[in-house]
Amino acid sequence: MLSNLGPELAHAAEVMTREVLLIKPGETVLITADTASDMNTVDAIQNAAHRLDAKVAVLISPQLPLHGGFAEPYITEPVRSAIKSCDVWIELNWPYMAGSQAYDEALEGGRVRYYLSVGLTGEALVRLFGKSDLDTVFAVTDAFHAQLEKGKQCRMTNSLGSDVTFTIGDPITIGLCRAEGVGCFGLPGAVAIMPQEESVRGVIKLDAIFHEYYALTQSEPITLTVDGKIREVSGGSSEVRVLDRALRRAGGGEYGYVIHFTCGIHPAARFTGNCFVEDQRVMGNNAIGLGLPFWVPGGGENHPDAVMAKQSIWLEGEQIVKDGLIVGPPSLAELAVDLA
Repeated sequence: MLSNLGPELAHAAEVMTREVLLIKPGETVLITADTASDMNTVDAIQNAAHRLDAKVAVLISPQLPLHGGFAEPYITEPVRSAIKSCDVWIELNWPYMAGSQAYDEALEGGRVRYYLSVGLTGEALVRLFGKSDLDTVFAVTDAFHAQLEKGKQCRMTNSLGSDVTFTIGDPITIGLCRAEGVGCFGLPGAVAIMPQEESVRGVIKLDAIFHEYYALTQSEPITLTVDGKIREVSGGSSEVRVLDRALRRAGGGEYGYVIHFTCGIHPAARFTGNCFVEDQRVMGNNAIGLGLPFWVPGGGENHPDAVMAKQSIWLEGEQIVKDGLIVGPPSLAELAVDLA
């Protein structure tokens, strides 16, 4: 029950809509959600946008069976029309529409700023927007991104036995900042690290997986063996079977690549197993995208995502994250001390 979060939830939704999404009076705001969404979250965001004198609409649909491009056949015509006819689209659906043709058409119109807040719960909304200084979170995000130069060698490990190396590739296009202008934006508290897919080598142990649904695997971690492509998936009991099916669906019949890593840096985020977009933002957690890159036919947001917890990261042999805490270089570590 979220009744005890009333004032905190209202405040967090106000921060999200006014200070991050930068909604202005008269703008058209669309919130899409599904029958499994947290309606307290829907109501709080709707009310906050309304208080900003925006024109707000909410569309609730049956929960999609799959996400991204595979959601395409299940997206209705009213939803297709609405998402390209607004100034701000806040997606709470889980599974989600991002990566579908309908999503692409909405953003290609040059009007919409889209907010990837899929599956966001009330508790997560309160923590991500109401429990930390977002100016500092965004400053650390920018400073961390500045370290991720194309061609640098990166290594990641964690206590479960993960050990993976890769060469950093081109930066991601999603905006992990305040939503100025049009395009795709994400929740605060994550730093995207894009590898050159063929360079990824090693073993990754997963604490949670979003294949067809979101599930924790901590009692029996799933192990990915990667050598350019994903070569083997093991452990994880019955979740391995679902992940195998999802990977083959996303990869056109075979396993694909590791297409992104993400370092969580949000000091208030908590790993609850109830909200993927919050879990991946916990300090030192890593959201790992699996499948085909978005520029490859059939790729994009069809990919499964996984969470690896409490990672350590090295860039060019220098450790910058130790067991989830930012420790270097000095310019970044000193700024990260203010994360609270």
